[in-house]
Amino acid sequence: MQKLVFMVNQWQQQLRNVANPQKVKILSSFFKTGKGEYGEGDIFIGIVVPDNRRIARQYRNAPIEVIRQMLYSEIHEFRASAIFALVDRYTHKKDSNARQAIVDFYLANASQCNNWDLVDLSAPYILGNHMLEHPMPLLLDKLSNDRNLWLQRIAIVATLMLIRHNRFDDTLRLSLHYLSHPHPLIHKATGWMLREIGKRDEKTLLDFLDANATKMPRTALRYAIERLTPQQRQYFLSLK
Repeated sequence: MQKLVFMVNQWQQQLRNVANPQKVKILSSFFKTGKGEYGEGDIFIGIVVPDNRRIARQYRNAPIEVIRQMLYSEIHEFRASAIFALVDRYTHKKDSNARQAIVDFYLANASQCNNWDLVDLSAPYILGNHMLEHPMPLLLDKLSNDRNLWLQRIAIVATLMLIRHNRFDDTLRLSLHYLSHPHPLIHKATGWMLREIGKRDEKTLLDFLDANATKMPRTALRYAIERLTPQQRQYFLSLK
């Protein structure tokens, strides 16, 4: 137990050593930590992502309890470091049972990915990669129906890896499900995934927009049409 505590403390101290207090205010504002905002109460100490990744890489094979303790820290960058280590751990494991254990751990603790960056840095690279060989449409539907906003975002963002392999069905199904979703973070994620589909198959995107543009939240629509021609963008926006 003492060894685990020592490792957690060591990891956290390495992160504190590269923290820049001058960045705290900027990060706190960017990630909406004010009262009533989606990141309310989150604490930043001012660590840039490259430094965090470099340090986290050293802990990818740390005992899972060490990663768990980092993931449950009140400090945002400590949770991010746990995510970086977990993604790196999944990437370097080739054994299917070891990878499944990482996915199970991720899903059991996914609510700790409680800001959009933590979701976007983890969902495609752990859950999304795993779904390439182990399709889980029922799990995605369960996540998308959860009351937790971050689990809902995990569901749609995880499909990025499927999109990159020209598998669009899960994304399109969730996009339909989220047409009436009230939160801008889901609108942005949905539009982003639809735009990614359009990069690979513009017809599929246009078919979805023809059928649903009038019902889409405006933010989702704007994200989805970002790479279309000015004429196409103007047409779809005129439908709103």
